[in-house]
Amino acid sequence: MQEKTQFLKGFGMLSRILAVAFSSFVTILSTSIPLILFYPELNNINIFILIGILLLGSFLTHGLLTHIINDLADFKSGTDAHSPGMLSGGSRVIQDKVFTYAQLKFFGVILAAIMAVAAVLFFIFGYTVLGILTILGMWGAYSYSMRPFSFAYKPLLGEWLSLFPSMLALGLAAPWIMLDSIPVWAWFNASINAIWCMAWVMVHHIPDMDADQKARPVKNTTVLYYANRWGRRAAHWPAVLYLVIIGVLAVIMTSMRPLAGLLTLILIIVTILMLFDTDKSDVEAVTETEKKMLILAALTALMLGFLI
Repeated sequence: MQEKTQFLKGFGMLSRILAVAFSSFVTILSTSIPLILFYPELNNINIFILIGILLLGSFLTHGLLTHIINDLADFKSGTDAHSPGMLSGGSRVIQDKVFTYAQLKFFGVILAAIMAVAAVLFFIFGYTVLGILTILGMWGAYSYSMRPFSFAYKPLLGEWLSLFPSMLALGLAAPWIMLDSIPVWAWFNASINAIWCMAWVMVHHIPDMDADQKARPVKNTTVLYYANRWGRRAAHWPAVLYLVIIGVLAVIMTSMRPLAGLLTLILIIVTILMLFDTDKSDVEAVTETEKKMLILAALTALMLGFLI
């Protein structure tokens, strides 16, 4: 009984379900809700089944596989051992001796094998888009932390080559599958939600700058690169720049969806002001900002889903 409890506790720590729900899950809903509300010709039962499949897939990919591989890589480099973060610094299942390194690696291999088989079956039975989504999800997880890529250890590459393609595809998935072509509103929703996730991840890295610097190899995240080049006061700038990109998209969107564009712009401005007001040297303050950003990102995603 105790072993079972320990096992469940470990996977609960690994999944970091709230972060996944407020990023990946709402990204799915942002482009699924319009299909239910504004496309009466579609079968809602099929849409709900698809939502369920996408939620499960995102949990397995972003909640488990990505976190397992990232924990393994960051444990070997040593960054998690030095992290003072409350939300950052990995799941700490290895450090807290919930799982051993070998156990975590075994879980990762089994999960990756299951997902690879699922991708092959999707292609065999004609579910091509689901197969592509599975491959992109696995690519994001592996390329972010594993050699020879390890994009998380290189400025800009982690978010643009690993995170962004995976999150964008997840956002486009429902309309991609259910409609003949992907509408413009879906591209806006998916792009904004993916970049929101990138901005949040940048803030997520701020408390770990010293730990990432001590890692071997150095985990040279975009945040650490900015801090080393322009000083610690610049640590929030990557997040701000990504939020500005969303602001530009929101301005463009106002020509087609005035209310959605305006509300997105307001939420972005509020978030940018909050970032400038946050003491980047205070781990608790940064953590509170992280939490607020997750909530604001989720609000943006859901609002975009209802206002197309």
